[in-house]
Amino acid sequence: MDTKFSVALHILAYISETSRQVSSEALAQSVGTNASYIRKVVALLKRADLIVSHQGKTGYQLTRLPEEISLLDIYRATQEVEQIRLFHTHQQPNQACPVGKHIEQAISPLFAKVERQLELELAHQTLAQVIANLYQSAGQQSV
Repeated sequence: MDTKFSVALHILAYISETSRQVSSEALAQSVGTNASYIRKVVALLKRADLIVSHQGKTGYQLTRLPEEISLLDIYRATQEVEQIRLFHTHQQPNQACPVGKHIEQAISPLFAKVERQLELELAHQTLAQVIANLYQSAGQQSV
């Protein structure tokens, strides 16, 4: 997995918790990356209807309350998938080998179970929890 998911969490938390208009440049500075990468992640979040921007205005807004945005929503938006696929089996195991011939069938159910558990966990976690963790980490009431 690349960093788009964690960058999206950063972006969404920032948008949620600031009272001012947020530009790609300001987000890039906060994330520690360049504005073009931020715009790519923002485009994914917009496509998933998690944020909006208005023509002629600088800044972004959440389309829902942080409590209503699951981490699974964000993961799916940034990874551009409907189902989590973290694990992949190697392409060409030796079919003449007793292990190689059956390894995919042996490990695929295990991989699928872990991926389903991750989906369930992400579905039950929200952006609001990330924001609460931010405040707790900062040891204060506002970031």
